Amino acid sequence: MSAVEYEIGNSSELRNADDAVRMAELENMRPLPRISVHAFCESEELQRVMERCGNDRRMSKVSLRVTNGGIGAAANMFSSAPTPNLIILETKANAANLLNELAPLAAVCDPSTKVVIVGYYNDIALYRELMRNGISEYIVQPVAMPDIMAAMAAIFVDPDAEPLGRSVAFIGAKGGVGSSTIAHNCAFGISNLFSTETILADLDLPYGTANIDFDQDPTQGIAEAVYAPDRLDEMFLDRLLTKCSEHLSLLAAPSLLDRSYDFDAHAFQPVLEVLQRSAPITVLDVPHVWSEWTRSVLSGVDEVVICAAPDLANLRNTKNMMDALRKMRPNDRPPHLVLNQVGMPKRPEIGPSEFCDPLELEPIAIIPFDSNLFGTAANSGRMISEMDSKSPTAETFSQISHIVTGRIAVKKAKRSGLLGLLKRK
Repeated sequence: MSAVEYEIGNSSELRNADDAVRMAELENMRPLPRISVHAFCESEELQRVMERCGNDRRMSKVSLRVTNGGIGAAANMFSSAPTPNLIILETKANAANLLNELAPLAAVCDPSTKVVIVGYYNDIALYRELMRNGISEYIVQPVAMPDIMAAMAAIFVDPDAEPLGRSVAFIGAKGGVGSSTIAHNCAFGISNLFSTETILADLDLPYGTANIDFDQDPTQGIAEAVYAPDRLDEMFLDRLLTKCSEHLSLLAAPSLLDRSYDFDAHAFQPVLEVLQRSAPITVLDVPHVWSEWTRSVLSGVDEVVICAAPDLANLRNTKNMMDALRKMRPNDRPPHLVLNQVGMPKRPEIGPSEFCDPLELEPIAIIPFDSNLFGTAANSGRMISEMDSKSPTAETFSQISHIVTGRIAVKKAKRSGLLGLLKRK
């Protein structure tokens, strides 16, 4: 290998490492508050970066507008309009001219408005001069989406705020594929394996089974939280939770048909925000419906797990859900896939290899059909690991729990079963 090739290879590895670090920081970033942002872009590259930012789930509350133009366009626009919470300006002006160019904008800017400048000169003296003149941040091109998001978070997210808990949503590709059972066993596994305070929220208000699976009969639960968002805080939530084990609490569904459960798109967002402030891990059991509120829930969580049985309808639905979620969550990892009820007697089914090829995704677990084990556990209100902690199925739930909490990485799979799919970080 020549010196030039060696240098290029090292540079590429460093860039990849930097990108990985920035994406990891992005994953742990808190959602931005309800602010208005106006970006003025002189290059198509920054316009694309800002559009990508606008599609990120952490920006769901942000009102973002992108305009083609620079400092002059911003000064002209805000001479007759109020300024937003944040202005992002791209400029090719050098150190000698930049402050002069900013003067007309400074004359019309509200005192509370923050300004981030994207420039082309890596000049520490310029950076210090801009900071002295009230600019919030100066970023040098080329910039990526994590750079812009980090700059906004540094301005508007309280660095002393407690970190938000991780949220994991389980949803079935079809009714009856065991998504709720998998969600409940994983929530129980996470709380026990890691001694981590975990909340299981059953979002299937009319037909939820979490109360049955844990042999509980709570008088209150998620319905009270959803229908009283003004009262909802950590103390109110604590009164609605039911203790299932030392580290697991349940926000149960009413499982009653005394009313219709029609919700608008953001009905569950206040609940999710309080849940994430209340526990390190929240597991959401999402019903198999495709509506505005389920789309909103799936867009906002940290991880999505799709559970499917190996037949054609499940394959079609999984493919459609994967495609939709990739569009809704363009800056996140793809959803995880769990194949359940594999090997059911007398049922024709699609092999795991043929099922996964069109999805371009390996399953994180393949759970064999076992009516006796699952039926006995359900009828006795116990989890699989309580029935037989050394069974292969209990080990599978342990592996899923490790993956969705980030404690195990998914390896490029040999399609020979679960254990070949995983490796420890």
